[in-house]
Amino acid sequence: MAGLTSTFYRPCKTQFPKPLIDSSSFRLPSFSFRIHSPKTIRFPSISTTISARYGGGGGGGGGGSRRSKPPVVDEALDFSAVKSDTVRLIDEQQNMVGIVSKSEAFQLAEKAELDLVILSPEADPPVVRIMDYNKYRYEQQKKKRDQQKKSLASRMDLKELKMGYNIDVHDYSVRLRAALKFLKDGDKVKVIVSLKGRENEFRNNAIELLRRFQTDVGELAVEEAKSFKDRNIFIILVPNKAIAQKSLEPPKKKDDAVENEVSAGV
Repeated sequence: MAGLTSTFYRPCKTQFPKPLIDSSSFRLPSFSFRIHSPKTIRFPSISTTISARYGGGGGGGGGGSRRSKPPVVDEALDFSAVKSDTVRLIDEQQNMVGIVSKSEAFQLAEKAELDLVILSPEADPPVVRIMDYNKYRYEQQKKKRDQQKKSLASRMDLKELKMGYNIDVHDYSVRLRAALKFLKDGDKVKVIVSLKGRENEFRNNAIELLRRFQTDVGELAVEEAKSFKDRNIFIILVPNKAIAQKSLEPPKKKDDAVENEVSAGV
C-alpha cells in the first residue's frame, strides 16, 4: 500500500459572501477532495488536498480482488524442466523415431494434433512420446482400478464358525453349508469348538467333530492351521486352489474325429 498527498493554495480575487461548502469533503475509497473557504479572510483562498492511494486495496475487508492461482501443469507435459535441446521421440504408432530436437518433436506432435508427453525425464536424452494424453491417462487410471479390484478379490477374509462338542444335526448342517459357501467365495474358514468347565473332559469328542467337519468339506479346502491344546480348539481351512481353478475352466469340447469314429463304428 502506498499513498500520495498534495496540497496547494491559490488566492481568489473575489470574496465569497458565505462559504461555498462548509468543511465539505468528497471521499471515495481511493480519492478524497476537500475545499475550505474561511469567512474571516478578506482575500480567501482555496485550499485543496488531494489524496490518492494505490496498491493491493484488499485489506481485511475482503472487498478487493484476489489473484487467481496459476493452473497446475502436469509434470508429463511440463517441458520447462527439460534442459536438453534434444529428445528421444516415439511417434503415435509407438515406433521409435530416434533423437530429434525439441522443436521438431513439437512440430510433429502439432501436425498429428496430439500431445507431446514426457515419459522418462531423467534419461539422456529424455524420452518423449506423441499421444492423446487424456486418453492415455484415462486408460492408466482404469488399469489401476482394475488392479485394485483384483487385489481385493484375491484377498481372503477369515470367517469364523462356532459350535459345541454336542451340536445337533440341524445346526451342524447349517454351519457346514455356510463353510462351503465361504470357501467357494474364496474366504478362509475357522471352525471353533469351545469347551467350558467340565466340557474339557470331552476334548476327544470335540477333536473328532472337527475332523468330521473337515472330511465333510472334502477337497474344496485344505488345512492351514489347527490347535487342540486350549479350551477353544479350532481348525482353519483355506480354499483348495487346484479345485477352484478347475471349476473356472470351461468344459472341454469333444474331438470331432473321435465322434466320427464312434458314429462310424455304430
